[in-house]
Amino acid sequence: MIAISEVFSASLTALRRNKTRSMLTALGIIIGVAAVIAAFAVGAGANKSIDEQISSFGSNFIMVFPDRPGRSTTGVTRYLTYDDAQAIEKEVSGVDAVAPMINLSATLVYENTNWSSSVVGSTKEYSYVQEWNIESGRDINASDVRQGAKVAVIGKTVVDKLFGGENPVGKAIRINKIPFTVVGVFEAKGLSAMGSDQDDFILVPLTSAQRRLVRWKTAGRIGNIYIKGVSMEALSYIQNETEALLRERHKIKPGDADDFAVRNVSQMLEARRKTTTIMSMLLGSIAFISLVVGGIGIMNIMLVSVTERTREIGIRMAVGATERDIRMQFLIEAVVLSMIGGTIGIMLGVAAGYALSSFTSAPPVFTLMSIVLAFVFSAMVGVGFGYYPAYKASLLNPIDALKYE
Repeated sequence: MIAISEVFSASLTALRRNKTRSMLTALGIIIGVAAVIAAFAVGAGANKSIDEQISSFGSNFIMVFPDRPGRSTTGVTRYLTYDDAQAIEKEVSGVDAVAPMINLSATLVYENTNWSSSVVGSTKEYSYVQEWNIESGRDINASDVRQGAKVAVIGKTVVDKLFGGENPVGKAIRINKIPFTVVGVFEAKGLSAMGSDQDDFILVPLTSAQRRLVRWKTAGRIGNIYIKGVSMEALSYIQNETEALLRERHKIKPGDADDFAVRNVSQMLEARRKTTTIMSMLLGSIAFISLVVGGIGIMNIMLVSVTERTREIGIRMAVGATERDIRMQFLIEAVVLSMIGGTIGIMLGVAAGYALSSFTSAPPVFTLMSIVLAFVFSAMVGVGFGYYPAYKASLLNPIDALKYE
């Protein structure tokens, strides 16, 4: 019986004799393994990004948008109002908090420094719904909203851009030329999963934004409504009840289109997750097909190799090699060829994962499990598709093999 190390060495020698053919044979394995690695990495990265988005939004979270100009089916554009938000908070069960909002962009000025940022007009519930914590000073309160007070709570980016190292609390800034007093600073959150700066914004009382910054003609008009549910399980009920309540308040007849849209954030992101999963499965299927094609290529080339080396097989058997030794030699050649392809495929897969992630805006996530599985599967392809040629070689008659030309 020949030692495994000798068989392994002989297999490498045989593969080196036909380098070009060996690499072309392994190409299917290389492509298949690379596709597996890249597909799982990009899919895992996208799912991680979606999880981060859900976390940043808050999982028990619903958004209500008004009908947009140009999209109304009735020809009359309707808006959400502060009364709509109050009605949802009072009449819909399962609601933890409701934050009516106005969003706009504005130029902020402090002494000789200016900065363009996002301004949110809302109530004291905004920080709770959006999970913002106060680092210094205070948040806006119900009194500020009732009085339309010209006060503001600012994010860390605004602090850095306007105040540098100076304490902003108590200082006066101008928002689109209207003076506001900074009463608090939010804790930093950093970049969102999509790469936007969450700290580059300023919060003012809803009534202050309505009266001084936007001056809309529709009484009580707001931009949208954020609703926080008491639990994930309550969101579907809250969504249905909110839609029914707003249809009643807006006097929408049965069969007519809504003049608003209610979106469950977790459902929206879950839909994206399903799309990502489907794409990953599609890429995985392509990778599996590539591995099978690569395995067929290995089987084909090993059958050719058996034919070409018939005389060599006869000589080996004549000097004492058993059927098992011959079978082991060709099987190891197939496995080594697959493992070489798998190793190269892993390296290409990592590179492809980073390349593909540039289109998804989410960094790839490589796991040891996916790499090990891809490598093991490539070896299994070698065993599966290399066994028949090895078995065929072991059945050759030594005398017939020696006579083969």
